[in-house]
Amino acid sequence: MALPLHMLAGMIQKAPIVAAMLLAVLALAGGCRRSNAPLPQETATPVVPVSHPVQHDFTDYVEYTGRADAVQSVGIRARVTGYLTKAPFQEGAEVEKDDLLFEVDPRPYKAQFDQAVAQVSVNEASFKFSQASYNRAKEAFDKRAGSKQDVDQAKAAMDEASARIEGAKANVKLYQLNLDYTQVRSPIKGHVSRYYYTVGNLVNQDQTLLTTVVSVDPIYAYFDMDERTLLKIRDAINQGKIKPRGQGNEIPVLMGLENEDGYPHQGVLNFVNNIVNPSTGTIAIRGVFANPIPVPNGRRLLSPGMFVRIRLPIGQPHPALFVVDRALASDQGLKFVYVVGADNKIEYRRVKTGALSDDGLRVIEDGLKADDWVAVGSIQQLRAKMIVEPERTAMPTPGAPTPNRPAEESKAPAPPKK
Repeated sequence: MALPLHMLAGMIQKAPIVAAMLLAVLALAGGCRRSNAPLPQETATPVVPVSHPVQHDFTDYVEYTGRADAVQSVGIRARVTGYLTKAPFQEGAEVEKDDLLFEVDPRPYKAQFDQAVAQVSVNEASFKFSQASYNRAKEAFDKRAGSKQDVDQAKAAMDEASARIEGAKANVKLYQLNLDYTQVRSPIKGHVSRYYYTVGNLVNQDQTLLTTVVSVDPIYAYFDMDERTLLKIRDAINQGKIKPRGQGNEIPVLMGLENEDGYPHQGVLNFVNNIVNPSTGTIAIRGVFANPIPVPNGRRLLSPGMFVRIRLPIGQPHPALFVVDRALASDQGLKFVYVVGADNKIEYRRVKTGALSDDGLRVIEDGLKADDWVAVGSIQQLRAKMIVEPERTAMPTPGAPTPNRPAEESKAPAPPKK
């Protein structure tokens, strides 16, 4: 049914009022809901583990890699020509000095030796005859029955026979040497290699390499030192911080093998080269180490050519501060730590780091004091001037879990106010 015109006009006039009332009701309901929502909680102050730097005496050092080498290394060559008849040594074994390694067929040299000995006898008989002739000529001359020329000729013949004896004796020595050289012996005590030539082969004098022998105790270790460290050591010597090598003073050097932890082998420095390699900026250094047989029927640890790790102490022990490596961070290549101040604020502290000690802690050469509280955990979440709740702990050792417990698990007191 259609509405009258006057009623329709009245509803149109009241529509804005109704809409306004509806909007007011909706706004009131929304405000009530917001007022009942929980307020956001304030963020808890983070707990950060902190530790004092560890302090104890420390000797500075540098580390290098190097190679072991034999003190003596000899190539065994035949000193006479001939055919090999014996090779009595065991390949790869240790031999003593003068042990028989090879034998060249001695028969030709024995015949030459016997011939030389016989020649000495011939010359001695000739000398006796010349001596008797000289005595008769001299006796006749004394009785005015002979001439002076006869005496001189007899004397010259006797002297010639005497000289032939000496020459024959020299030949005996030569052939004796050649006969001795048919037995090829080790000139040193050491470790022998394999047969390069076996029995029946022809070997040539002073040319054919039969095997090699290297000494094994003691043994050398060569390494290359950089120019900067070389200058540092020389400056320390000039300042009296390091005693120079020689004059009864030995510079210790430590060595470790590939399968060993640390540097258990101790030796001494015994050679520094006379020039720096201009291509690499390094200088050759050598240490010498004992290489005994550790147990009966055991084996020596070191062999020439082995890879070795070298640690060279520099200077005398001195007090130093140490922190764990995980407390350090880098800023464009520069190392820094976070230190918690007296007001519990994080302080950015740039430091100069040194070598790694045997307990795995890093030397701090500059930038820290012994009473500083260094953050040792949650490093990535820290920022300068951040307020934290410090938790005092002992300086952790490498391999230990990072101390980073929530605040409700530990409420250690903060460092005292200064």
